[in-house]
Amino acid sequence: QVQLVESGGGLVQTGGSLRLSCAASGRTVRTYAMGWFRQAPGKEREFVIAISWRGGSTYSADSVKGRFTINRDNAKNTVYLQMNSLKPEDTAVYYCAAAPYGSTWSATEKYGYWGQGTQVTVSS
Repeated sequence: QVQLVESGGGLVQTGGSLRLSCAASGRTVRTYAMGWFRQAPGKEREFVIAISWRGGSTYSADSVKGRFTINRDNAKNTVYLQMNSLKPEDTAVYYCAAAPYGSTWSATEKYGYWGQGTQVTVSS
């Protein structure tokens, strides 16, 4: 079993930056693809960005392309989401997810492990 815990959320002004962390425990996620998703009030959970288990490939939603990046530190069993140039429409609960030997999948059903989420609020 893999447990995922997100941190780093908070309140930030438009144009600001935040870095979210997803710490894994239970087993190494070295061989897991990792993804970030978000869910705004009244909306469905949507894909943000993902990194393959090998770490060589990333894929992001058009809405965050050029602003958000993902990277992983296998030694720390942690994945990071760097968010720059934040907009009010980025406001949501952000979730980390893991899929064994996965690729840069954008579909929620591909991921078997999820964190509890961390709130990101961008004020205008």
